[in-house]
Amino acid sequence: MNKEENAVNIEEITGKVDHTLLAVTATWAEIKALCDDGIRFGTASVCIPASYVKQAAEYVKGQIPICTVIGFPNGYSTAAAKCFEAADAVSNGADEIDMVINLGWVKDQKFDDILEEIKAVKQACKGKLLKVIVETCQLTDEEKIKMCEIVSLSGADYIKTSTGFSTGGATIKDIELFARHRAPGLKIKAAGGIKTIDDARAFINAGADRLGTSSIVKALKASEA
Repeated sequence: MNKEENAVNIEEITGKVDHTLLAVTATWAEIKALCDDGIRFGTASVCIPASYVKQAAEYVKGQIPICTVIGFPNGYSTAAAKCFEAADAVSNGADEIDMVINLGWVKDQKFDDILEEIKAVKQACKGKLLKVIVETCQLTDEEKIKMCEIVSLSGADYIKTSTGFSTGGATIKDIELFARHRAPGLKIKAAGGIKTIDDARAFINAGADRLGTSSIVKALKASEA
Protein backbone atom coordinates (compact mmCIF):
# COMPACT_ATOMS: atom_id res chain seq x y z
CA MET A 1 0.00 0.00 0.00
CA ASN A 2 1.48 3.36 -0.96
CA LYS A 3 1.45 6.42 1.29
CA GLU A 4 -1.44 8.11 -0.53
CA GLU A 5 -3.65 5.00 -0.29
CA ASN A 6 -2.83 4.70 3.43
CA ALA A 7 -3.74 8.37 4.03
CA VAL A 8 -7.13 7.90 2.41
CA ASN A 9 -7.71 4.79 4.52
CA ILE A 10 -6.85 6.66 7.73
CA GLU A 11 -9.25 9.46 6.79
CA GLU A 12 -12.02 6.92 6.29
CA ILE A 13 -11.30 5.48 9.73
CA THR A 14 -11.19 8.79 11.56
CA GLY A 15 -14.41 9.81 9.82
CA LYS A 16 -16.13 6.94 11.64
CA VAL A 17 -14.66 7.65 15.09
CA ASP A 18 -16.64 9.13 17.95
CA HIS A 19 -13.62 10.60 19.74
CA THR A 20 -14.52 9.88 23.33
CA LEU A 21 -13.78 11.13 26.84
CA LEU A 22 -16.23 9.97 29.49
CA ALA A 23 -13.95 9.62 32.51
CA VAL A 24 -15.62 10.77 35.71
CA THR A 25 -12.67 13.10 36.37
CA ALA A 26 -12.76 14.76 32.92
CA THR A 27 -11.93 18.47 33.10
CA TRP A 28 -12.82 21.27 30.72
CA ALA A 29 -9.19 21.52 29.63
CA GLU A 30 -9.31 17.85 28.62
CA ILE A 31 -12.67 18.23 26.87
CA LYS A 32 -11.39 21.29 25.00
CA ALA A 33 -8.30 19.36 23.86
CA LEU A 34 -10.54 16.47 22.78
CA CYS A 35 -12.59 18.86 20.66
CA ASP A 36 -9.45 20.36 19.13
CA ASP A 37 -8.15 16.90 18.21
CA GLY A 38 -11.51 15.79 16.86
CA ILE A 39 -11.67 18.81 14.58
CA ARG A 40 -8.06 18.41 13.49
CA PHE A 41 -8.38 14.71 12.61
CA GLY A 42 -11.90 14.93 11.15
CA THR A 43 -13.63 12.55 13.53
CA ALA A 44 -17.36 11.86 13.25
CA SER A 45 -18.02 13.49 16.62
CA VAL A 46 -16.67 14.05 20.10
CA CYS A 47 -18.49 12.07 22.79
CA ILE A 48 -18.44 13.83 26.15
CA PRO A 49 -20.30 14.05 29.48
CA ALA A 50 -23.60 15.91 29.38
CA SER A 51 -22.37 18.58 31.79
CA TYR A 52 -19.90 19.80 29.15
CA VAL A 53 -22.23 19.78 26.14
CA LYS A 54 -23.24 23.45 26.21
CA GLN A 55 -19.70 24.68 26.76
CA ALA A 56 -18.31 22.38 24.07
CA ALA A 57 -21.01 23.29 21.54
CA GLU A 58 -20.27 26.98 22.06
CA TYR A 59 -16.53 26.28 21.74
CA VAL A 60 -16.60 24.24 18.51
CA LYS A 61 -19.12 26.52 16.77
CA GLY A 62 -20.44 23.75 14.53
CA GLN A 63 -17.04 22.48 13.42
CA ILE A 64 -17.74 18.98 14.78
CA PRO A 65 -20.88 17.22 16.07
CA ILE A 66 -21.25 16.94 19.85
CA CYS A 67 -22.33 13.55 21.19
CA THR A 68 -23.27 12.77 24.79
CA VAL A 69 -24.58 9.86 26.86
CA ILE A 70 -27.77 9.40 28.87
CA GLY A 71 -28.84 6.77 31.37
CA PHE A 72 -25.11 6.16 31.53
CA PRO A 73 -23.49 3.78 32.30
CA ASN A 74 -26.01 1.50 34.03
CA GLY A 75 -29.22 2.18 32.10
CA TYR A 76 -31.59 1.69 35.00
CA SER A 77 -32.87 5.24 35.44
CA THR A 78 -36.52 5.72 34.50
CA ALA A 79 -37.70 6.33 30.98
CA ALA A 80 -38.87 9.79 32.03
CA ALA A 81 -35.41 10.61 33.39
CA LYS A 82 -33.76 9.44 30.17
CA CYS A 83 -36.15 11.55 28.11
CA PHE A 84 -35.38 14.59 30.24
CA GLU A 85 -31.64 13.99 29.88
CA ALA A 86 -31.96 13.66 26.11
CA ALA A 87 -34.09 16.79 25.72
CA ASP A 88 -31.77 18.74 28.00
CA ALA A 89 -28.70 17.63 26.05
CA VAL A 90 -30.27 18.58 22.73
CA SER A 91 -31.31 21.98 24.09
CA ASN A 92 -27.69 22.51 25.17
CA GLY A 93 -26.41 21.75 21.67
CA ALA A 94 -25.94 17.99 21.45
CA ASP A 95 -26.15 16.60 17.92
CA GLU A 96 -26.06 12.92 18.89
CA ILE A 97 -27.35 10.96 21.91
CA ASP A 98 -26.08 7.57 23.10
CA MET A 99 -28.57 5.98 25.53
CA VAL A 100 -28.23 2.84 27.66
CA ILE A 101 -31.11 0.36 27.76
CA ASN A 102 -32.45 -1.16 30.96
CA LEU A 103 -30.59 -4.47 31.11
CA GLY A 104 -32.81 -5.79 33.90
CA TRP A 105 -35.73 -5.42 31.53
CA VAL A 106 -33.87 -7.57 29.00
CA LYS A 107 -33.41 -10.28 31.61
CA ASP A 108 -37.10 -9.98 32.56
CA GLN A 109 -38.03 -10.11 28.85
CA LYS A 110 -39.87 -6.78 29.14
CA PHE A 111 -39.24 -6.14 25.47
CA ASP A 112 -42.32 -3.97 24.91
CA ASP A 113 -41.13 -1.66 27.70
CA ILE A 114 -37.67 -1.42 26.17
CA LEU A 115 -39.15 -0.60 22.78
CA GLU A 116 -41.43 2.09 24.18
CA GLU A 117 -38.57 3.65 26.15
CA ILE A 118 -36.33 3.88 23.08
CA LYS A 119 -39.18 5.37 21.05
CA ALA A 120 -39.78 7.97 23.78
CA VAL A 121 -36.12 8.92 23.94
CA LYS A 122 -35.97 9.16 20.15
CA GLN A 123 -38.87 11.61 20.26
CA ALA A 124 -37.10 13.62 22.96
CA CYS A 125 -34.05 13.86 20.68
CA LYS A 126 -36.00 16.16 18.32
CA GLY A 127 -34.53 14.66 15.16
CA LYS A 128 -30.96 14.29 16.43
CA LEU A 129 -29.15 10.97 16.05
CA LEU A 130 -29.90 8.30 18.65
CA LYS A 131 -27.57 5.39 19.36
CA VAL A 132 -28.80 2.61 21.66
CA ILE A 133 -26.23 0.94 23.91
CA VAL A 134 -27.17 -2.68 24.67
CA GLU A 135 -24.03 -3.67 26.68
CA THR A 136 -23.28 -6.88 24.80
CA CYS A 137 -20.96 -8.28 27.49
CA GLN A 138 -24.03 -8.69 29.73
CA LEU A 139 -26.23 -10.41 27.13
CA THR A 140 -26.57 -13.88 25.65
CA ASP A 141 -26.46 -14.25 21.87
CA GLU A 142 -30.24 -14.79 21.92
CA GLU A 143 -30.68 -11.52 23.83
CA LYS A 144 -28.36 -9.68 21.44
CA ILE A 145 -30.44 -10.87 18.48
CA LYS A 146 -33.62 -9.76 20.24
CA MET A 147 -32.10 -6.33 20.87
CA CYS A 148 -31.29 -6.05 17.15
CA GLU A 149 -34.99 -6.64 16.51
CA ILE A 150 -36.14 -4.14 19.17
CA VAL A 151 -33.72 -1.38 18.16
CA SER A 152 -34.57 -1.95 14.50
CA LEU A 153 -38.26 -1.35 15.31
CA SER A 154 -37.63 1.68 17.53
CA GLY A 155 -36.64 4.31 14.99
CA ALA A 156 -33.20 4.72 16.56
CA ASP A 157 -30.29 5.31 14.21
CA TYR A 158 -27.65 2.97 15.65
CA ILE A 159 -27.28 -0.08 17.86
CA LYS A 160 -24.13 0.23 19.98
CA THR A 161 -22.25 -2.56 21.70
CA SER A 162 -20.95 -1.14 24.94
CA THR A 163 -20.50 1.66 27.46
CA GLY A 164 -16.85 0.86 28.07
CA PHE A 165 -17.67 0.83 31.80
CA SER A 166 -18.79 -2.81 32.17
CA THR A 167 -16.96 -6.13 32.05
CA GLY A 168 -16.14 -6.05 28.35
CA GLY A 169 -16.28 -4.04 25.16
CA ALA A 170 -16.91 -4.61 21.49
CA THR A 171 -16.00 -7.88 19.79
CA ILE A 172 -15.79 -8.71 16.10
CA LYS A 173 -18.19 -11.60 16.73
CA ASP A 174 -20.84 -9.25 18.09
CA ILE A 175 -20.49 -6.79 15.21
CA GLU A 176 -20.91 -9.64 12.73
CA LEU A 177 -23.97 -10.86 14.66
CA PHE A 178 -25.51 -7.37 14.61
CA ALA A 179 -24.81 -7.07 10.89
CA ARG A 180 -26.72 -10.30 10.24
CA HIS A 181 -29.75 -9.46 12.38
CA ARG A 182 -30.33 -5.68 12.13
CA ALA A 183 -32.97 -4.24 9.85
CA PRO A 184 -31.85 -2.35 6.73
CA GLY A 185 -31.02 1.21 7.69
CA LEU A 186 -30.01 0.52 11.29
CA LYS A 187 -26.32 1.30 11.72
CA ILE A 188 -23.81 -0.25 14.11
CA LYS A 189 -21.46 1.39 16.59
CA ALA A 190 -18.64 -0.61 18.17
CA ALA A 191 -17.27 0.76 21.44
CA GLY A 192 -14.92 -0.41 24.14
CA GLY A 193 -11.47 -1.90 23.63
CA ILE A 194 -10.72 -0.44 20.18
CA LYS A 195 -7.08 0.44 20.71
CA THR A 196 -5.22 0.42 17.40
CA ILE A 197 -5.64 1.36 13.76
CA ASP A 198 -5.71 -2.35 12.92
CA ASP A 199 -8.51 -2.84 15.47
CA ALA A 200 -10.44 -0.03 13.81
CA ARG A 201 -10.03 -1.54 10.35
CA ALA A 202 -11.17 -4.95 11.61
CA PHE A 203 -14.34 -3.57 13.21
CA ILE A 204 -15.20 -1.53 10.11
CA ASN A 205 -14.66 -4.56 7.89
CA ALA A 206 -16.95 -6.58 10.19
CA GLY A 207 -19.75 -4.06 9.69
CA ALA A 208 -19.29 -1.21 12.16
CA ASP A 209 -20.35 2.23 10.91
CA ARG A 210 -19.04 4.09 13.97
CA LEU A 211 -16.27 3.44 16.48
CA GLY A 212 -16.38 4.77 20.03
CA THR A 213 -12.79 5.14 21.14
CA SER A 214 -10.25 7.51 22.63
CA SER A 215 -7.28 5.55 21.30
CA ILE A 216 -7.30 6.06 17.51
CA VAL A 217 -6.54 9.80 17.60
CA LYS A 218 -3.93 9.16 20.31
CA ALA A 219 -2.30 6.57 18.04
CA LEU A 220 -2.23 8.97 15.12
CA LYS A 221 -0.72 11.72 17.28
CA ALA A 222 1.92 9.29 18.57
CA SER A 223 2.83 8.35 15.00
CA GLU A 224 3.58 11.99 14.30
CA ALA A 225 6.03 12.31 17.17
